[in-house]
Amino acid sequence: METFYLSDRGRVRPHNEDCVGVFENEAGVLAIIADGMGGHLAGDIASQMTISCFKTLWEQAESIASPQDAEAWFADKVLEVNKAVYEHSISNPECQGMGTTIVGAIVTSSFATIGHIGDSRCYLLNNSGYKQVTQDHSLVNELVRSGLISKEDAEHHPRKNVLLRSLGTEQTVELDVFTIEFEQDDVLLLCSDGLSNKVTDQEMQLELSNSQPLPEKAKTLVELANENGGEDNISLVIVRKTANHELGEKPC
Repeated sequence: METFYLSDRGRVRPHNEDCVGVFENEAGVLAIIADGMGGHLAGDIASQMTISCFKTLWEQAESIASPQDAEAWFADKVLEVNKAVYEHSISNPECQGMGTTIVGAIVTSSFATIGHIGDSRCYLLNNSGYKQVTQDHSLVNELVRSGLISKEDAEHHPRKNVLLRSLGTEQTVELDVFTIEFEQDDVLLLCSDGLSNKVTDQEMQLELSNSQPLPEKAKTLVELANENGGEDNISLVIVRKTANHELGEKPC
């Protein structure tokens, strides 16, 4: 397995409120992105707390032998992390209302379990093509799903950034979690909306399909997002199923 992650402030935002982590234990790899929100740098705190909590929890995790184990672990631990972020926000007035999206993947030798909250996404590239495997928890996505607006309309909708679900803003939260097959040479892309709002699916597929090393793929995708405006922070993790095992890291 190969992984590489990258997080970039973008060209407009004064701070990077995204945070990314890739962590390893005996069960496999946990790759996770948090896109924080909240004024006065509170978004930084929410995303960093989230990644730090998941790092500790993954290091402490016992054997995860099946998709059911992975899904149960993810659904349970997200409640612990949500509680920690929420309690910090209500105990610190400057952090009131802070929260974060998350998208994560537990990747083992035989499967990948995906969990997400908000509009950070997971994509899968395999022999069948390239597709988004998560559904945004956003107002515009609900409008698209109900047939009230088209996907094209959603791209320019004035309330595009309104989320219906986030971690840390309420006492409890629900994680969408599911397991997919992850086979030799398959590629997972996790990303914040700073990438998916600026780089098309076709551009992502083209870059992920080429023969460049993962760091070059990641850098090119970030460059594309910045060339197209870079109004938001840009974060991504690429995971490729290979015979060898290599963790590549760039801190959030």
